[in-house]
Amino acid sequence: MFYFTWVDLLILPAFILSMWASFRVRGNFNQWSQVPNQAGVTGYEAARRMLDANGLYEIAVEPIQGTLTDHYDPTQRVVRLSEPVYYEKSISAISVACHEVGHAIQHKVHYPMLVARHHIFPIVNFSSGIAPLMIMAGFIFSGLHFLLGIGILFFSIAVFFQLITLPVEFNASNRARRAMEPLGFIHSNEQIGVGKVLNAAALTYVAAALISVLELLKYVLIFTNRSDD
Repeated sequence: MFYFTWVDLLILPAFILSMWASFRVRGNFNQWSQVPNQAGVTGYEAARRMLDANGLYEIAVEPIQGTLTDHYDPTQRVVRLSEPVYYEKSISAISVACHEVGHAIQHKVHYPMLVARHHIFPIVNFSSGIAPLMIMAGFIFSGLHFLLGIGILFFSIAVFFQLITLPVEFNASNRARRAMEPLGFIHSNEQIGVGKVLNAAALTYVAAALISVLELLKYVLIFTNRSDD
């Protein structure tokens, strides 16, 4: 069953923004993958040196298959870099590598937003699976309107997770940008490329969070209107 609210007028532009952000992050990554960094360091070398500079000698750096599959695994305490990032000596490679090391540093210093995200992650895994079922059941069975409310509650947990992800990602990028020039990975004239790669990636998180917030608002409006009937 389809319910139209004024929020739908905002969701469509948000989806367009999300698609554009995804296109932009790949476009910027590919563009700056063709530009060698003047220091001649690979993504692996940049990650290893940045980790060591922060006393994180025990954290490994491993290559993984795929493109833009880079991540820091806090459970295994390892930075995993996609093969184009791990082996190449481009602006994109060192930008992404240092961003992931930024997450490892957050873990070391117990960055509050990262700690909060780790704590609620198991709850989000559960709530993300059950929320759509509850919301759908609430729409289909008018006599079980309370199910919609339960679904909204579970969905709000997932939205909160996305919102606290934003400062985590921005902070990791800021740590990377502050470290790269002092560690000798880039020269000042290469900051523009680094900024374009990292800012484009951050925009995808912003767009995803915006869509989730708008969807949550739509469900709340529907729940409120049906409660008034």
